[in-house]
Parts: sequence; structure tokens; C-alpha cells
Amino acid sequence: MPKPTPESKPRPTPSTAMVFAAGLGQRMRPITDAIPKPLVKIAGRTLIDHCLDRLAEAGVGKAIVNVHWLADQIEAHLTTRVAPQIVISDERARLLDQGGGIKKALPQIGDAPFFICNTDALWIEGPRSELDRLIKFFDPGRMDALLLVAQAAGAVGVDWPGDFTMDPFNRLTKRDPRHVAPFVYAGVGVIKPQLFETVKEDVFKLAPFFFRAAEQGRLYGVRLDGIWLHVGRPESIPEAERAIDRSQL
Repeated sequence: MPKPTPESKPRPTPSTAMVFAAGLGQRMRPITDAIPKPLVKIAGRTLIDHCLDRLAEAGVGKAIVNVHWLADQIEAHLTTRVAPQIVISDERARLLDQGGGIKKALPQIGDAPFFICNTDALWIEGPRSELDRLIKFFDPGRMDALLLVAQAAGAVGVDWPGDFTMDPFNRLTKRDPRHVAPFVYAGVGVIKPQLFETVKEDVFKLAPFFFRAAEQGRLYGVRLDGIWLHVGRPESIPEAERAIDRSQL
């Protein structure tokens, strides 16, 4: 069986993305007492705009953005966006977690695989667009989900022992809790909506769907060519900005 590569085969671009902007941003306090985390600025641009810019460049036409904490601020900010088209998924009444957010948005997502994107994850591009590499590698016949993963040792703001190991065929396995794993989930991926269609709960996490796909050999990863910047805490902001400055020299 030949080893696939992230550049091996052109695929249709997912037309839709689910952008997670509803979280409370507790680790980013006290900043997020006044503004929602997606509106925190890195290098003069908000986290959510960094995310949406990349999606627009990749050809995504519609971004579904869920909102909860300080939702009015996010909605007002997004009125200035031209691309992608913004659809607000309102979770003001009840925070649904990422899995529940996807379930609520399924009528807008449709039947085709779609991008998922955390707003607190951004990256410095390598020689190629990372989203383009995901698009080219995603194969719905073999995969339920494809994640962008970064090497933990070279990333900014990683303060946990990793998420996944990867085999020679790019299949991901959940970290053994007794060990450190070399790769972290970079907050972006492509996933099938069918995984969520029969879930009865309204509030549930996304990570168990990754782990279940991994157990079935259907979770794959593309290794980030650039530098991942995890902006999870206030002290991560200057670290990320210094990394961006260095990349522009």
C-alpha cells in the first residue's frame, strides 16, 4: 500500500466552514471579561478575522459562526466581512459545546464534508497553504475526519503533553495518557456531517468523535509545514506576535 501524501490528489474545496466563536474564553481572563476571545487582536487583526481570512483564501463560500459569550460584539464585528458569507448560529440561550454547535448548524452545513476552525488557533504558513493541503489530502472514502496537526516541540503556546501520534500513512492515534505525544491538534480540520446526524443530545463535545474515528482507523492528519500559534492565555499574545514578527524578517 503506497503512502499517501497531503499533495497527492486534487479534491473539491469544502464550501462551508463551522467557526467556533461561542466559548467563554476563561483562560484568557481578565481580557475576556470585556471582549469575547475571538475579538482579541494578534498583530493588529482579530483572531476570528485571521481564521476567516484563511478560509476565504481557500475558497470557502460560507462560514457558520456560533456565538454565546458577548455575542453582540461578535455579530457587530462580522457585519463588515465580505467573504466568506457569514451565517450566525445563535447559542445565547444555551452554550452547546463544539459538537452540539455542529448539530445545531447541520441544516446550514448540508451533506458535504466541511471545515471546522477554532478561533484561538492561528499559524504562520509554510511554503504552501495549509488549508489547500487539507483539501487535497481529504478522502471521504477512507476518512471520517482530517485534522491539521503541529509538532508540539516547535509550536508557540503549547502547555499540555500533546494530542496524537501519527503512523506512516498519516493515521492519527489518541495520546496514551502515560506518555507525551509528538503532535497537537492545530484547531482546523475537515469532517463529515453524517457523524452528527443521529446524536440525540443537544450539548456534547467534539473530541470524542475524533477519538472514535481514530479507533476505527478513519482519523487522519496533515502535518503543519509552518509554525502553529496557540493563543490560549494572555501571555500567549506577545509570544505569538514575536513569532509573527520574526517570520516577516
